[in-house]
Amino acid sequence: MPNFQYKSRDKFGKEARGRMEGFDENSVAQKLIQMGFTPVSIKEAKEAIRSSKLSGSSMRIKFSELNMFTRQLATLQRAGLPILLSLNALREQSQDKTFKEVISQIIRDIESGSSLSGALEKYPKIFNSLYLNMVASGEASGRLDEVLERLATLSEHDETIRLRIKSATRYPIIVVVAMVIGFVVLTVLVVPRYAKIYEQYTRALPFPTQVLLGINYAVTRLWWLLIAIGIAARFLFKQYINTKAGRFSWDAFKLKMPVFGPLLLKLSISRFTRITGTLMRSGIPILKILDIASGSTGNEVVAKAINNIRDNVMEGKGIAEPMKVSGLFPPIVTQMVSVGEDTGKLDELLIHVSNYYDEQVDYTINNLTSLIEPILIFVLGLGVLFMALGIFLPMWNLMSIFKK
Repeated sequence: MPNFQYKSRDKFGKEARGRMEGFDENSVAQKLIQMGFTPVSIKEAKEAIRSSKLSGSSMRIKFSELNMFTRQLATLQRAGLPILLSLNALREQSQDKTFKEVISQIIRDIESGSSLSGALEKYPKIFNSLYLNMVASGEASGRLDEVLERLATLSEHDETIRLRIKSATRYPIIVVVAMVIGFVVLTVLVVPRYAKIYEQYTRALPFPTQVLLGINYAVTRLWWLLIAIGIAARFLFKQYINTKAGRFSWDAFKLKMPVFGPLLLKLSISRFTRITGTLMRSGIPILKILDIASGSTGNEVVAKAINNIRDNVMEGKGIAEPMKVSGLFPPIVTQMVSVGEDTGKLDELLIHVSNYYDEQVDYTINNLTSLIEPILIFVLGLGVLFMALGIFLPMWNLMSIFKK
């Protein structure tokens, strides 16, 4: 079907331009009239729309850019503006050139008769399954503004958590990087000078000193091999975690890590309960909700537990019992879910559970530095002790020789 470039005006007299598919100019004009636009000019496009680069699976935009788009679209829809006018306004305001073109393509798809969710579906790397299903439910129920408002709140909450974790881990990362740099500097610059002294004596060097000399040799002489091994290890690790078994093992390991493991579990539970409660309020069927939630937790171990819950629901059972059997959800969660099922207010209680875990996450993030400090001090102490023994043990041995 050919594409046509058109120029039209809305009921307020504002000019609108775009492209639309149609059998001929008359069919395009009829579509514009049905959408509430007055056609001014219509002519067949000579060049095809270059949208292949936009629908690529590798295209991404900033999380904050998407959140701003969702919030502004929700506000404009609540104000009663038509979806095309809203999208045109957001396209003009967008600072991201790629996202601006994406919005342009979405507008063209809607003008061609597609729904908003159908137009968004072409960009899975930008609009995930949660986003698409919530928009589709909003379109079906006629409450798109409410659904977009909930989606914006959910996305902004996720962004806030990400930024807070990034801020809280900045200090530990700086300390670890400083430790690594200090260790490399001592190994490359200090150890070789002592090595020249140690070479004058035939007595066997202590084990820590031999390790330091070995590291010095590897860093100064075999650095190219270390880089190659590092690149290969990174590649193999990525290949491993891209497999189903590898991703599950890696996610299980992350949940067992000190400090970060409990934090990740709380984040996953908070996200699961908030998404489930929000989608239930949006009128999406429970099986579809559990499918979406399992893919949105960011952890395969939690996703497997949610899939088991979905299987039990398909058999006509409730949600609380399989949650209890999984062992991942604390008693307070399963009890509140059980009460929610009995009272018919599951969505409200799930939001309460999410708020409770948000408070727990806030407390953990606020105290993350103090929780990590003992581990950092312990590791730093071991590193300093190892360096001191490697440098000073031979000196003590030499002093004992001189005394004789």
